[in-house]
Amino acid sequence: MRRVILALAVLAAAVLGVPTPAAADSSSPGPYPVGYVDAQVSAAGRSFTARIYYPATAAGQGTAVAAGRFPAIAFGHGFLQGVSMYAGTTAHLASYGFVVGLPTSQGGLLPSHSAFAADLNAQLTWFVAQDTTTGSRFQGHITTSRLGLSGHSMGGGASVLAAAANPAVTTVANLAAAETNPSAVTAAASVTVPMMLVAGDRDTIAPPASHQRPIYQSKPAPKQLRTITGGFHCGFMDSSGLFCDSGSITRATQLALTRRILVDWFRYHLAGDTSAYEQVWGTPAHTDPQIQFEGVA
Repeated sequence: MRRVILALAVLAAAVLGVPTPAAADSSSPGPYPVGYVDAQVSAAGRSFTARIYYPATAAGQGTAVAAGRFPAIAFGHGFLQGVSMYAGTTAHLASYGFVVGLPTSQGGLLPSHSAFAADLNAQLTWFVAQDTTTGSRFQGHITTSRLGLSGHSMGGGASVLAAAANPAVTTVANLAAAETNPSAVTAAASVTVPMMLVAGDRDTIAPPASHQRPIYQSKPAPKQLRTITGGFHCGFMDSSGLFCDSGSITRATQLALTRRILVDWFRYHLAGDTSAYEQVWGTPAHTDPQIQFEGVA
């Protein structure tokens, strides 16, 4: 019954265009069923397929989008990782009222980081266009002024490159962001929107000291670096892939922590939910025993 009441409250808020209450524990699934679809994305001179997760009227492939308009997020996969590795986390975001697109491009041995950044921005451009495209599944469902970027490893670095090139982006929150070519560290200096970098202190593939921290230090405020104690590079994926490492906490624990802080960040900085402030910038964020906090508002 509580889940039904929460779903009705979120639905009413979406229709009225007002912030929705933050969940007591946003590591648990949100109030929306999650739909998904594979789409051909053509925008801004780019063309690729993408897996898209969205808040739906019923769970499953191709189900109808839930009533209301929703912020959109483009999520970049890691090097040699399929987008299915991030299904759990991106579907989790969708359950809280975000439309999330994962381009499948740049999956080979010699990816172009700049092209991947362009694909992430093209994904956002496509979402905006779909809001007014007659017959589109997403017609009338995208909050076109609320666009976010995310990603893991290579995709996290590409999200920084994309933000530096796209003034329409509202916020960035990524996972184990890796330095890229061109440099995400250099690009971060020109990103003025709020950015959160999530790291794992046991990451041996893109260690915080040489990847996330330099990006964080280059980025002007507002910014955060949230480091999961015992977290590892591959712990941000649903399962292990090629060249994986390990940490001192379980994958399930790391994913729960990751999903909680991603949801809280995007609810506050992307959806405009002021009730999430304490979880993002307040005492609970500063004193979390499992996640080290660094940030400048």
